[in-house]
Amino acid sequence: MGSSIFGILAFLIVGYSVTSVRMITQGNEALVERLGRYDRKLKPGLNFIVPLMDRVVLKETLREQILDIEPQTAITRDNVALEADAVVYWRILDLERTYYEIEDVEKAIEELVTTTLRSEIGKMNLEDTFSSRDAINKALIEQLDEATDPWGVKIMRVELQEIKPPPEVIRSMQQQQAAEIQKKAAVTAAEGEKEAAVARAKGTVESIEQLASAFQKHGDSKAILQYLIASQYVEANQKLGESNNSKVLFMDPKMLTEGLVDLINSGDESGLHMNKGDDDDLPPPRERRSQRSGR
Repeated sequence: MGSSIFGILAFLIVGYSVTSVRMITQGNEALVERLGRYDRKLKPGLNFIVPLMDRVVLKETLREQILDIEPQTAITRDNVALEADAVVYWRILDLERTYYEIEDVEKAIEELVTTTLRSEIGKMNLEDTFSSRDAINKALIEQLDEATDPWGVKIMRVELQEIKPPPEVIRSMQQQQAAEIQKKAAVTAAEGEKEAAVARAKGTVESIEQLASAFQKHGDSKAILQYLIASQYVEANQKLGESNNSKVLFMDPKMLTEGLVDLINSGDESGLHMNKGDDDDLPPPRERRSQRSGR
């Protein structure tokens, strides 16, 4: 009889010990209610409760958690509908308030993020939403942190993941961007042509100055003019031959030769002031041409 009673007592003690021990791991907490009312928190480690009187109603982590918000439709200030989604990093600071102040804290945070995100996007034009991600994230975290403080929750950060306009708006933006690129390219090309024209003009001025200096230093201006005219003539014929279009030129060699001689002699007349001497005895260009024709 005594052994039976001892066995029953031992069984009760073991059962009581097993049901009264609660192990809480690091980073977690638990809430205990006694007879239906909040009693205390269980900290990480070994904890004991009173069976039949105490009940663990919640065991939750205090580590940072991630809440991914599904894409939500929002309308910008210029009446463009787009989709935006975000991710929220949050953690529980006071497990008691989180459990007793709000029914479903994750659902509440999700709804709060959706409402705040739509409100912030509605204050901006479409183009501003792409360049104002940091401003939107900052506004979200400020408003969410203030709203969730009574729940014992801390919003660590909010990241706006994607802003997706409708396909037709994306096409319009791409066309606008292409037009801007073409405009910049045209402006760059015009500036390049302007610089090239200025460079050519400077080169022409320098060439004229060099020719004038050569005429002053050398007495034989006729030879210089002949060389320049011949060079220009050869260069012009070379460019004409490089063209892809077929060309047929009918020219009198005699007239061409006389024209070159007249052009050279005209250059000689412009340099008479610098080269007076032996050239004073030469007849005028027209008389010389008539003399050659008479021959």
